[in-house]
Amino acid sequence: MDFAFDARTEELRARLLAFMDEYVYPAEAVAEEQRALLASPWDTPAVVEELKAEARRQGLWNLFLPDAEYGAGLTNLQYAPLAEITGRSPHLAPTALNCAAPDTGNMEVLSQFGSEQHKKQWLEPLLAGEIRSAFAMTEPEVASSDATNITTLIERDGDDYLVTGRKWYISGAMNPDCTIFIVMGKTDPDGSDLRRQQSMVLVPRDTPGVTVKRAMKVFGYEDHSHGGHAEVVFDHARVPVTNLIGEEGGGFAIAQARLGPGRIHHCMRLIGMAERAIELMCRRAVSRDAFGKALAQQGVVHNWIADARVTVEQLRLLVLKTAWMMDTVGNRGAHTEIQSIKIATPRAVVDILDRAIQLHGAGGVSQDFPLAELYASARTLMIADGPDEVHQRSLARRELKKYV
Repeated sequence: MDFAFDARTEELRARLLAFMDEYVYPAEAVAEEQRALLASPWDTPAVVEELKAEARRQGLWNLFLPDAEYGAGLTNLQYAPLAEITGRSPHLAPTALNCAAPDTGNMEVLSQFGSEQHKKQWLEPLLAGEIRSAFAMTEPEVASSDATNITTLIERDGDDYLVTGRKWYISGAMNPDCTIFIVMGKTDPDGSDLRRQQSMVLVPRDTPGVTVKRAMKVFGYEDHSHGGHAEVVFDHARVPVTNLIGEEGGGFAIAQARLGPGRIHHCMRLIGMAERAIELMCRRAVSRDAFGKALAQQGVVHNWIADARVTVEQLRLLVLKTAWMMDTVGNRGAHTEIQSIKIATPRAVVDILDRAIQLHGAGGVSQDFPLAELYASARTLMIADGPDEVHQRSLARRELKKYV
């Protein structure tokens, strides 16, 4: 693996860093002020639309999509350092670049597995940033970390499917611009192959029988970053059979394809969060006195900052190696590395953010610094995309096979 960024990556990094300094960081406080004045907490602040227009004007748009027909045509290794930069302001920058989850994963699914009708009706407006989307998989009544447990039914009725089930923590679903759900459910609940029972189907938000019931809170507050997390009920929601993505029984395989690049994106953004935390720690340490000397002169603070720097450098190398392997040997060949970054990155970044919060005292848990919000995001990712323990189980089994 060549550790140097190529010319295109360097050029995009420079442009993106300038965009962050000139537009994104100043917009953070503006977005909060505007949000407080909106009729609905889920409406998009005007400054976010301004950021999107400027990013598109500068060519910093859809950078995540490796297919040049739809996106920037970057490899995972090229996109990874860009995702890290956006992670420094994870609730604004990814949205500004049209690189925010869950839209990124949904656009990847539609570009790889969608029909021409799906692409025209849903992918094109998503690529243009005109609409938002949601991925409806997690259910409150079962352990959804095991996708074979999902109970939502997708039943054939003539030329239609009837979708029935209850989902929750459906990211983005509170956003009024969210117009389409990709729903994971069972078309063959009694099938002998547990991983061929599931399918994915497109369900427009305005379909009769679809009810967005309530916003789900995260650590006691409502996450406005990309349209909240919702509980959604599908009660015999009828959609045409042509809304099926791929083939019946292909849902599990599509979900796995969706998660590979997504984990690179999440982990690199997490490293960006950690970098911002280190920056805030250092600024706080040199500007505050306690017990007769600056915090920067306290030995324990030295340890926190040094450990954080070492950890971030280790994580970045592991994630970049994973991105390189995905590009060279594919997702299957990078299975161990993908599992590893999902286990290691959120856990380590949570610890760094925890130290940064401690260094800021009461300010660390307040709305005056981004640390509490970053902590909530990072801690949630220890559950999202599969709990860490699921990945540990899979990774350990793969290691043990070498000795059986």
